[in-house]
Parts: sequence; C-alpha cells; structure tokens
Amino acid sequence: MSVVKINVLTVPAEQRETLEKRFASRARTVESSDGFEWFELLRPVDGTDNYLVYTRWRDEESFQAWMEGPMKAAHQGGDAAGGERPRPAASGSTLWSFEVVQQAAPKSE
Repeated sequence: MSVVKINVLTVPAEQRETLEKRFASRARTVESSDGFEWFELLRPVDGTDNYLVYTRWRDEESFQAWMEGPMKAAHQGGDAAGGERPRPAASGSTLWSFEVVQQAAPKSE
C-alpha cells in the first residue's frame, strides 16, 4: 500500500522565492529513487506561511531508504563550490504520514 508524506514547511514571506528556487534547482533528484511515485510543492494562497511538500511512495521502506540516503546527503552538503551550507529558507518543519486507503482518477472518455 502506498504511503504519503507531507512535509509542512513554515516559510516567512521573504524566504518564499529562495525556497522555490532551491526546490527547482533540485528538480528530478527524487524521481530516480526506488519506490518513489509522486512529488508536489504546494504554495500557500490563503494567508498562511505553510508550504506543503507532498511525496508518495510505494511503501514506508522506500521512503526511509530515500531519507537515509539521497535526502540526507543533499541536506548535509555545502554549496556547489564547497562552501558553507546555505541558511534554511524554512523556519519550521513538521512531517505528516498517511497510508492511501482509497483513490480515484478521472474517467477516461
């Protein structure tokens, strides 16, 4: 059964552009991970500072393997020139976990 992970990132207004650029620069890095099924970065439009990072995985083990491998390596490194790690754009983070129990897709015509 697929699992969904939603990382709720608190991002001050002045850091939104930075956050979105960082995700864009890492585009396609998660897609090659075993068990990865879907990714979306959701920008808030209702006055909140919370971005949602939605990922869907084949199973919990696939997510954990990505967390301990590629994701961990990406968050521990410095910039491309070997300098210091950039300051986080988010001021807080909470991870929500869900199992997919029902799903639907548009009917094909």
